[in-house]
Amino acid sequence: MEVGRRLVVGALCAAALSFSGVARAADALQSIMAAKEVKIAIPTDFAPYGFVGTDLAPQGLDIDMANLVGAKLGVKTTLVPVTSANRIPYLQTGKADLVISTLGKTPERAAVIDFTHAYSPFFVGIFGPKGVPAAKPADLAGMSIAVTRGAVEDTELTKVAPPSTDVHRFEDNNATIAAFLSGQTKLVATSVQVAQAIMKKDPSLGVEYKFLLKDSPNFIGVAKGQDALRAKLDAIIAAARADGELDALSKKWLGRPVGDLP
Repeated sequence: MEVGRRLVVGALCAAALSFSGVARAADALQSIMAAKEVKIAIPTDFAPYGFVGTDLAPQGLDIDMANLVGAKLGVKTTLVPVTSANRIPYLQTGKADLVISTLGKTPERAAVIDFTHAYSPFFVGIFGPKGVPAAKPADLAGMSIAVTRGAVEDTELTKVAPPSTDVHRFEDNNATIAAFLSGQTKLVATSVQVAQAIMKKDPSLGVEYKFLLKDSPNFIGVAKGQDALRAKLDAIIAAARADGELDALSKKWLGRPVGDLP
């Protein structure tokens, strides 16, 4: 009888814990509002979307967007620095409630997280010195190229690069750019904004655009099943688009309005 009673109690406890977990997952928006805090994963190695300023505080388009979301929700915004590789795991394990970190939408990602409407433009391509011929994917054969592991440019490069392409993957954007600038690779796969910053900082490098990998707008990432939270964020994005706030952020950091977004 004692053993049977223990099994029943154990089963009831397990069921309660399981139900509690489901409830927490389903009530993310309620939890954020109750805690009066939203934890948002942001980049700190990808200017102008997210980087560390001279005051050592994060700044950039994604940081401004995160603060806008927190303000519209009426809660405290806690910024959680992430890399391209760990931003989705942070969301899945509850270390962050949202991801606002140059997150492009791909079928692979859509299988494990959900996305809001897009909030900013983002283009990724291949860049390199003028003397390096690379006008199309086939030209990458035998070429060395730097890319950030897990980023959308890594995914797109992998799709089109010939088998003989010497792809060097790095854990964050700073390491990727440093490898290219130090001559470890002939080419780099990165965003147009990052490449433009390199060209502007040192024109003598002769870096130029080679070809487009993908037009990949940025979306806010939320955990699977967070429909109420996603709907609330979509409403915030729609309102910010209508009143010009998204255009203002894009002009501030990218030098142009957001344009057409999905």
